[in-house]
Amino acid sequence: MTMTVKHTKTSILPSGGGVALLDPSDALILLLDHQSGLFQTVKDISVADLRRNVEMIARLATLLDIPVITTASEPNGTNGPLMPEIEQYAPHAVYVPRKGEVNAWDNNDFVSTVAATGRKTLIMAGVWTSVCVMFPALDARAAGYDVYAVIDASGDPSEMASRTSLARFVQGDVIPTTTNALLSELHRTWARPEAAELGVLYGLVAPNYAAVAESYARAQQAARQSN
Repeated sequence: MTMTVKHTKTSILPSGGGVALLDPSDALILLLDHQSGLFQTVKDISVADLRRNVEMIARLATLLDIPVITTASEPNGTNGPLMPEIEQYAPHAVYVPRKGEVNAWDNNDFVSTVAATGRKTLIMAGVWTSVCVMFPALDARAAGYDVYAVIDASGDPSEMASRTSLARFVQGDVIPTTTNALLSELHRTWARPEAAELGVLYGLVAPNYAAVAESYARAQQAARQSN
């Protein structure tokens, strides 16, 4: 299974802004083992928050035309099927089945599908963070990819597992990030045609921001009516 994606150079501002940030044209999102059975074991983040954050990433990928690859470990077994929101909000996502491998990077089809995109910046999230994200993240880093782990779009069976995973990510040169940082880093400017749609996504990662936006819109409406 292969995936071909057009690759373009990043645009760095004259000020130098953006040189240290994610380049959407080189980014590839890997959503690993977000499965219903595994969700029941997650204790370091609420499952509702986890699912909402994964939904935001799927929506963001579609909005900004970023390729997505998904995979699942034993989806017909106790780990359960993938959450449907990924396919719903990122219909362009490519699913790569595995043959029982715990580590997605042990599967040749998965690695080949990643390589076929030509993209070298991998954004990973999954359940469990300490296994489903950790193992392929470290292997991809060793293979020369830049790797980001989205911590709050991933989940672990305990806070201890999550903290230990974070430490191992840093030791392994994998960059930890969050859904809010990912959204803002890829967004970069409000002076773009997708601004209103991006604003909606902020309401997913920060529900209080949605309340701010709603109150502002209502105040603007009231001001117009009073003129």
